[in-house]
Amino acid sequence: MKETIISNLQAVHQRIKAACALAGRDVQDVQLLLATKTVPPEKIRMAIEAGETLIGENKVQEFRDKHEALKDLRVERHFIGHLQTNKVKDVLKYVSCIQSLDRLPLAQELDKRLQSEGRRLDVFIQVNTSYEESKFGVAPDAVEYLVKQVQAFDTLHIKGLMTIGLLDVEVEKMRPSLSLLREIKTRLGMEHLKLSMGMSQDLELAIAEGSNMVRVGTSIFGNRFLGKEIWNENEIIS
Repeated sequence: MKETIISNLQAVHQRIKAACALAGRDVQDVQLLLATKTVPPEKIRMAIEAGETLIGENKVQEFRDKHEALKDLRVERHFIGHLQTNKVKDVLKYVSCIQSLDRLPLAQELDKRLQSEGRRLDVFIQVNTSYEESKFGVAPDAVEYLVKQVQAFDTLHIKGLMTIGLLDVEVEKMRPSLSLLREIKTRLGMEHLKLSMGMSQDLELAIAEGSNMVRVGTSIFGNRFLGKEIWNENEIIS
């Protein structure tokens, strides 16, 4: 099992390196985030001990369940799933960044809790660039308004923008939902923002369109079973 995970990690890093070379980008400008939904702690530990430093969960319950088993590891933890306001207090115990901030009420609740804890938090604004009703995220034409609202909170630091691109067998159908996030960053006049986009299926395309962080699960840990259905990271925020 360990050998497989290490081999998969090497393959993913090689894909990232090749994509950066093709796009004329520095490979150091692209981080790999391990999407660890339903992945047992022992597998996550193997990946971290192999040198990975960034993981992302999309359910507060999973962070809580895995915390004891992984608390000794030096790893950065992000929340990458849809976050309900009533879960804010719990998730703040485990994460240094929330990548799915998509509405003002959530920002307000985060600010309230962070003020009480006397801390600041990195956040990504999640944008629904594929315009799919099944996906969360602020509408592309409402991003600027939400960014201005979030900037008013001293406890929240906007580190970047996040999206799940349209997944399709045809590359050119996938590209617009990724390039749109890059265009939004430019439109905001905030070129320092990081872009979190790209998963197992589309990481090369995402890197070509400017991604600074790819969220990969299936290509590293394989398909995971949830009941009768097979899960992959394409569904991490659906």
